[in-house]
Amino acid sequence: MARGAREEPKNKNVLVALSGGPLDIELMRLACTMAKAAKGQVYAVHVVEVPRALPLDAQMNNAEAEEILGAAIEVAENLNYNVEAEVIQAREAGPGIVDEADDRGCNLIVMGLVPRSRFGQFSLGRTVPYVLAHASSRVWVVRDSPKSGALGTT
Repeated sequence: MARGAREEPKNKNVLVALSGGPLDIELMRLACTMAKAAKGQVYAVHVVEVPRALPLDAQMNNAEAEEILGAAIEVAENLNYNVEAEVIQAREAGPGIVDEADDRGCNLIVMGLVPRSRFGQFSLGRTVPYVLAHASSRVWVVRDSPKSGALGTT
């Protein structure tokens, strides 16, 4: 890069994938802090998975999703930051997150991971591996600390 030229911030527009889990508040704080420093935008999304038996645009009860986004907006407001929040309907969360990040031109996807095990082995589930494999931007996965007995769940 030429001397004196400014590099474009790498984490300017941030998509935060919210699951309603214990990390959501910290993920929002992290995203708002980074985007604010880069003068970027934060997009908070929660994906509602639509069963294949229903059309993708079926009316789903999104009351829980609205609560999740409401909490995210509150975190941003406490940091004096304005975010865009949206409920996304998709067949699976992973493709919904990746498509939304691409559509919004995000440089970074931030998502949480609650440690779990499956058949006695640590498991990332389905969503995190999909996003890691298919995202065209950076992906930060924040793993929550294991709680007593959490690794025994599936």
